[in-house]
Amino acid sequence: MKQVKWILVLSLFGFLSPVYAVSTLDELVSKVRREAAKDIRFDQERERRFIQERDQQQAKLNKLRNELAAADQKAEKLRSSFQENENKLAEMDGQIASQAGELNELFAMVQQNAAEIGSLLDRSMISAQYRDRGEFLNKIIQRESAVSMETLQSLWLVLIDEMHETGKVSRFTGPVITLDGEEKQQAVTRVGAFNAVSEGKFLRFLPDGHKLVELARQPAPRHQRMAFELEQAQEGWRMMAVDPSKGAILALLVESPDLIERINQSGAIGYLILAIGAAGLLIVLWRGAVLSMAWLRIKGQLLKDENLDNNPLGRLRNSIVSVQARSSEILAARLDEAVGQESSRLFFGLTALTVFAAVTPLMGLLGTVIGMIETFQSISLFGTGDPKLMAGGISYALVTTQLGLAVAIPLLLMQSFLHAQANRIVEILDQQSTRLFEQYEQPAAER
Repeated sequence: MKQVKWILVLSLFGFLSPVYAVSTLDELVSKVRREAAKDIRFDQERERRFIQERDQQQAKLNKLRNELAAADQKAEKLRSSFQENENKLAEMDGQIASQAGELNELFAMVQQNAAEIGSLLDRSMISAQYRDRGEFLNKIIQRESAVSMETLQSLWLVLIDEMHETGKVSRFTGPVITLDGEEKQQAVTRVGAFNAVSEGKFLRFLPDGHKLVELARQPAPRHQRMAFELEQAQEGWRMMAVDPSKGAILALLVESPDLIERINQSGAIGYLILAIGAAGLLIVLWRGAVLSMAWLRIKGQLLKDENLDNNPLGRLRNSIVSVQARSSEILAARLDEAVGQESSRLFFGLTALTVFAAVTPLMGLLGTVIGMIETFQSISLFGTGDPKLMAGGISYALVTTQLGLAVAIPLLLMQSFLHAQANRIVEILDQQSTRLFEQYEQPAAER
């Protein structure tokens, strides 16, 4: 095909240029043949390389196919071996389960007991001194370690240690959280698993973190004094207040209101009752001092002949000295008038105490009614699901009643005491007035 093209080109070239020489055409034909031979060799070389590369790729493909077949055979062997191993493992698990028998129940029981013991140790105040004694229990619970005889021995040993430490009073240095929120290392005295004190103050145990916290409100001063004496003691027996609930009672102590908080719970009625009680107390002190002074002066007057105006008896005697006429009627009237005046002075203020003693319980009853009304309103609005919503009204009712009775009973007793003291003085005045009447009436009868 290429030769035909060259012939056409030469024909055209010869047609267009007939003037060229014959030698030039020979050279052109020779050149065309050389180029055609060259192209043929090039094509043959390309075809040879293509065949060679095809054979190489075919060889690689055959090699990969052989490798894939070998890998498939190996995988099949591995699958077969894996399945055999799985079957053996299942068979061995069955043998272990059948041979273990009651051991599984034992392991489960050990795990359960470890959890219970761990909970006991976490709540025990002794853990504040021995903080890491229950670490091995977590491994048993989580099955991080096998159950062995050493593990079983550790379980009952830690229980024995707990019982032993419960009956001991020990001292150690540990972290204590003060009321300021600061954690300090302080000397702590532990009374078994019941109480812990430091610097004369009772401490509360926190299971989270195994730390001790100073109570926001301490027990009575006598209990704190016991704690201080226990810390200072070196040997011998000491008396100490123990919380048998292992801290629950001391925790409730912080939540229980003190006297001031209870008074604040009573509201306006409680304050009014206390004001009446304070006024009654002032009257009791005032009238008690007056009656006591009058009694002492009357006793002194009985020992003297002179009449003094600083006591009721002296004023009674002076009241008839100035009487000119000594008739029986005038003397009796004068003495009755003087005794009546002194009686009014002696009983002054006691009526107010009687009124106060009668009013304060009624005010407490009024507070009770108001508190119950608030309680029923809370029940109607919120129901009975939350007792704290009703606690305010009930507390108001009970505290006002308590304050009313607490004020009325002492006032009533003091009023009775002062009234009896005034009656005793009035009886003496009556006796002395009879003697004075007889003394001054006899000279008048002789005249």
